[in-house]
Amino acid sequence: MRIGILTGGGDVPGLNPCIRSITLSADDLGWEVVGFRRGWEGVLGIDPTDSESIARGSLTLTREGVRGIDRTGGTILHTSRLDPRTLAAGDQTTKVLDVLSAMGVDAMITLGGDGTLRFSAHLSEQGVPVISIPKTMDNDVYGTDYCIGFSTAVSRSVEAINALRTTVESHERIGVIELFGRRSGETALLAGFLAQVDRTVISEVPADLDRLLPLLEEDKRSSPGHYAMCVVSEGARLEGENGNGDSQLSRSASERDDIGVGHRLARAVKARLGCGVVLQELAYLMRAGEPDAMDRMVGLAFGGLAIQLLQRGEAGRMVTLKGGNYGHVPAGTLLEGIKSVDVPSLYDRTAYRAKLMRVEGMPMFLY
Repeated sequence: MRIGILTGGGDVPGLNPCIRSITLSADDLGWEVVGFRRGWEGVLGIDPTDSESIARGSLTLTREGVRGIDRTGGTILHTSRLDPRTLAAGDQTTKVLDVLSAMGVDAMITLGGDGTLRFSAHLSEQGVPVISIPKTMDNDVYGTDYCIGFSTAVSRSVEAINALRTTVESHERIGVIELFGRRSGETALLAGFLAQVDRTVISEVPADLDRLLPLLEEDKRSSPGHYAMCVVSEGARLEGENGNGDSQLSRSASERDDIGVGHRLARAVKARLGCGVVLQELAYLMRAGEPDAMDRMVGLAFGGLAIQLLQRGEAGRMVTLKGGNYGHVPAGTLLEGIKSVDVPSLYDRTAYRAKLMRVEGMPMFLY
């Protein structure tokens, strides 16, 4: 059997351990693995009749070739944000199917977030044996409790938030730290909780400045160090703003017309409270560097499970972690809902803080 794999969307730590796990597990069965470079963009760029084109867009993955990659972040296959159905030239699904067929690919394993896996579900409907592996540091793929990259993003964020305390306290300011999280505030919620910041603003709940700013002012006044810390999701909104919504956030930072919510909140703090602000967008630093232990473990496990499913003839599935247990669901499950913070259970919208209604019986990440 010949397995094709690719990584799409943003890079996260944990992808390389997953790639290695897929390769080793397939090799144990005598299967061949071909990696497509740059996600679906790489597949579309291949002319199966041109050996140079094939070499530019793919590479054979071997046991020796993936040695040691589990210790590094990012993805050795590189990545792109592209859905073959949304190109100016029209739906390119047929081109994808033709390339996979011409290259003798018997099944695909795709590592990606919501966009990548939506097309994977579409391919499954076209009859292609597909196993989807969810990855995104926002942890917002519907149907699974956990996505590769989430733990490392939270760990990086907590480290950075706590490191920034020394500067914020030294200058007796209010720290505003913006974290990635377009539709889900889970990364900000958990990072803010673990770093024990004063206030956390998440994507799901618009911030009322008439309530939030006095809270931050009191936090600063009552702190022995005369400072306060506030974490905000990049997808959060300030009440009264219209903005351009998700259309702006779907662009790279250099292409956006509007300034981020962290900047807007920092300006409001300065204008209305009259105190200094330390503003920090962690952005890509959240996904940079090697994976932590959790993402190495989940990456290795997801990769192994993907091959086991194909070995059993169970395609059209997305591997999952639910309630602390590995499993799998139909590949189209992510289309059935939106994953976001359970606000009534986990967030105090009046205090802008995480809350724990109960702990007993809940999974490790408390969602």
